Amino acid sequence: MGKVISIALPKGGVGKTTTVVNLAASLAVAEKRVLIIDLDPSGSAGIALGFSEDERMPGIFDIFSYTHSVEQCTRSTELDYLHFLPMNFLSPVAEERLHRMSNNKMLLYHLLLPMKERYDYILIDCPPYAIGLANVALVASDSVLIPAKSGHLTVEAIDKLYEHLDWLRRFTNRHVQTEGILLTMHEPNTKVDTLIDGDLREQFNGKILNTVIPKNSTLSESSYHGKPVILYNANAKGAIAYLALANEIMNKNGTS
Repeated sequence: MGKVISIALPKGGVGKTTTVVNLAASLAVAEKRVLIIDLDPSGSAGIALGFSEDERMPGIFDIFSYTHSVEQCTRSTELDYLHFLPMNFLSPVAEERLHRMSNNKMLLYHLLLPMKERYDYILIDCPPYAIGLANVALVASDSVLIPAKSGHLTVEAIDKLYEHLDWLRRFTNRHVQTEGILLTMHEPNTKVDTLIDGDLREQFNGKILNTVIPKNSTLSESSYHGKPVILYNANAKGAIAYLALANEIMNKNGTS
């Protein structure tokens, strides 16, 4: 039975999509069967994987509209063990309809039940908020991986997400757990990173993952070229860090 992990935080600019794409690719390199689901209307995961607007259709919108099946919308990637379920390129009207569909909080949960037999890991790229599509993802998830970039607003966003997860456990998804907090875009020996890291470790003791993702321009370059960093420059610091993260996740879940 596969595991569904949402990569989520109600804040933008913390490396959610970068983490989804590069963690998934690193797991796939380890020959784990991985599916990325893009639930962010921006479609950033598709862009980071090199899919054009046309290549991202049909996608999630069509699945939620019951006009296409999950199988019809799932794409292969450059990595044999990595598949991708894209977010359509949406008009404003279609995006509004998609948000209305997200009122059905159990929609993705039921769609993913058979998919968990086919994949070892299903990673969901969530939009930067905790309602609507993000809530649909969290209801369908076994755990949540939280990317955290140094800054006091990140700490507040984590607090908000933890409160939301507590609410979900009481009313909707009592099994959802925290996979861990992942420090991203990290710059060691800078004052702000030292202060915020200390606050995070004090407040969320035991939840911070051992792996730290450094600030690394190659991660941005690889995304621009539509490739996971492991396929763009396997020797880059970012690539090595995401391979380490994949190993930590596999060891934590007993799938190494």
